[in-house]
Amino acid sequence: MTRRHFNLLAGALAGAPAVSLKPLDEKIYNQLVAGAKGKVLLIDFWATWCDPCRDELPLLIKMSRKLAHQGLDFVPISCDEPEDEPRAAAFLAQSGYAGMAYVKRVKSDDAFIRWLEPQWSGALPALFLYSRQGRKVKSIVGETDLAALETAVAKLTASQA
Repeated sequence: MTRRHFNLLAGALAGAPAVSLKPLDEKIYNQLVAGAKGKVLLIDFWATWCDPCRDELPLLIKMSRKLAHQGLDFVPISCDEPEDEPRAAAFLAQSGYAGMAYVKRVKSDDAFIRWLEPQWSGALPALFLYSRQGRKVKSIVGETDLAALETAVAKLTASQA
């Protein structure tokens, strides 16, 4: 057994989260959206301290798995504080998420919020849905009607334009 394998095994046994959170700012967000062109992108801003977020995130993960073969990319972005990052990563892993995940790290929350969605107050959860062309087509702040969201996503994934 190599040292790397031993460290991975030791981390797993110690309960270390299998998900790591990468810092996200405006530049990384733009790269994320641009890199998803050709797919439908659903971005979820959430936090471990947000009860509706914790209720909704596992359901969004399940929906994203169901629609991934149709061209849906799902990206969760934690809004937790630095000291809560391990908790956020553990929650994602516990919820069955295994993809790329981010944590919001911006110079100014207010400036980031205005830049991303001027009508957004910063309330969580917040979902942003992008077309295959990288155009934001829907913003949902607060608890989500998951059936309506799945319908909107299905329409976009069915569209090749």
